[in-house]
Amino acid sequence: MSTVEAPPASVAASATSNAAPAPGTAPAAPFRPLAFGVTRVHLRDGAPGTHYLRAEQPLQPYPERMTDRLQHWATTAPERTWMARRTPPAAPGQPSGDWQHISYAQAWQQARAIAQALLNRGLSAERPVVILSENSLEHALLSLGCMVAGVPFVPTSPAYSLISTDYDKLRHVLHTVTPGLVFATDAARYGKAIGAAVDADTEVVLVHGRLDSHQCTPFADLVATPATAAVDRAMAATGPNTIAKFLFTSGSTKLPKAVINTQRMWVANQQQMTQSMPVLTEQPLVLVDWLPWNHTFGGNHNFGMVLYNGGTLYIDDGKPTPALMAETLRNLREVAPTVYFNVPTGFEAIANAMQADSDDGRLLRKTFLSRVRMFFYAGAALSQPVWDSLYQSEEREIGQRIVMTSGLGMTESGPFGLFVTSPNVKAGDLGVPTPGMEVKLVDCDGKTEVRYRGPNITPGYWRAPAETAEAFDDEGYFCSGDAVRWIDETDIHQGLAFDGRIAEDFKLATGTFVSVGPLRGKVIAAGAPYVQDVVVTGINTKEVGAMVFPTAAVRQLSGLGPDASMHEVVDSAPVLAFFQQVVDQLAQTATGSANRVARLCLLADPPTLDRGEVTDKGSINQRAVLAHRAATVAKLHADELHFILKPSQG
Repeated sequence: MSTVEAPPASVAASATSNAAPAPGTAPAAPFRPLAFGVTRVHLRDGAPGTHYLRAEQPLQPYPERMTDRLQHWATTAPERTWMARRTPPAAPGQPSGDWQHISYAQAWQQARAIAQALLNRGLSAERPVVILSENSLEHALLSLGCMVAGVPFVPTSPAYSLISTDYDKLRHVLHTVTPGLVFATDAARYGKAIGAAVDADTEVVLVHGRLDSHQCTPFADLVATPATAAVDRAMAATGPNTIAKFLFTSGSTKLPKAVINTQRMWVANQQQMTQSMPVLTEQPLVLVDWLPWNHTFGGNHNFGMVLYNGGTLYIDDGKPTPALMAETLRNLREVAPTVYFNVPTGFEAIANAMQADSDDGRLLRKTFLSRVRMFFYAGAALSQPVWDSLYQSEEREIGQRIVMTSGLGMTESGPFGLFVTSPNVKAGDLGVPTPGMEVKLVDCDGKTEVRYRGPNITPGYWRAPAETAEAFDDEGYFCSGDAVRWIDETDIHQGLAFDGRIAEDFKLATGTFVSVGPLRGKVIAAGAPYVQDVVVTGINTKEVGAMVFPTAAVRQLSGLGPDASMHEVVDSAPVLAFFQQVVDQLAQTATGSANRVARLCLLADPPTLDRGEVTDKGSINQRAVLAHRAATVAKLHADELHFILKPSQG
């Protein structure tokens, strides 16, 4: 297979030139050095409208299971901290305490004890362990114990227990996997959900408290179980095809599906990551991370990255929300990561905090930027002002810019699939395939769908043969539903850029095709820094509309006090005037009805996890928002909302 310098005409024709402009102007300072592991690719033709792309670099050998890495680090670096978390507050309203550390040797010993306890209960893939609660040291240790014993675990969105009022998604998870044991941190917070959804004869393990409704076991009892030779035999019996965990998709208009994650899938993907991101092995890895482990970004990508490379993970109990961001900033003022992952709203809050000319702002810049080699964002578009603000703080503090990277993946791909190839990243750039994974580019209704095949791809969905068969094409490639285009049609080695979700695109009543992804990105860029996300509307109507979820910063724009409701904020004159300018700006750059926002409204009520409108890591689910807010969509296009912004001219 030869290297091709430019894509065939049929592929190039499907690529468009609507990428966001490069962040900032010419760099005022050099980038902190960062090596990219894959910079060249092979492209070959298939059937008409089909092409195949893969990295030139082959995938190197990898272990049979993730627990091999745990055992390795427990032997070679036993005293190194594997994971740490702050102790709980002494009283409500008080800050959390000092860091509690677990070394690799301690993790290995406790994982073996937990594995013995699970073997004593006869648990298996047919009766796995369901974990209801958020990231914690106990959650992490239980996950390791499950892997040593060969018992799958099922990290479940805490929102299904803590925010949901009907527990329908939690019941669906439990019905799908039929657990033999359910874990939660404490009875007080999770007791109601457990009582409503967990079978009365299912054992419940709790760190704190007890429940009258179920047989309850203290987590400490699992850790105190003496390990026997049965643990060694159980681990030896696991291999590449052993199911490590089930991760549920977020679900939109359908109920979530249980994605099978095998040991091969996880370790292969971690090896792919280390080859695509050599920075992971250049120095001892340190992460400060809040991303939830029930999601593939936090639970596979970051949790697995630390374990595979013998790194240290500081669990961040903060989150990019007004109520919890202070905890994240506190942690980043104290612990210096070597690489850092977040969603755009998190980077926005950090960028704003680093601009502050205060003791906290100076300490944040000094600590956070002291040794970080790479930033990585995913989940949504990173706006231009945020990107520029980060660069300003970096130049001010260290005289260099930190490379901001991104890529593309999904629960079914491990998740790491595509990764950028240079520091000159633009919003929407995805890059090239990771070693060992081939992507199939298929022309589809004027777009190009990317499909995956490789050792990091799931074998399917648990107890869902019809959905599994539907997800793969006749060559065994997983159909992602993501559309891509070339970053540069004349240089395929730069790789691919995101071109939206094919299922989100639609036609107007005129038959004009609307490409949602690029249009959504334009609205976010035009409305920065006051746009959190956008849902594009207009299916089977004559015009394109946009429903905007504003950021918290819009409150300052309004000039109203802290007691004003968000409805009052979005209806205020300064906010409406700003977004009128946004609508007018978009209209001036539109080339036709398919990319002209003819009507826009602001949504005071944020997207909800309970209804699947947003994932745990903050990315918007367009289909779910459109389904649950159908009445608002109808009123937007019928001119029946209180405030609808339209272009001033035409």
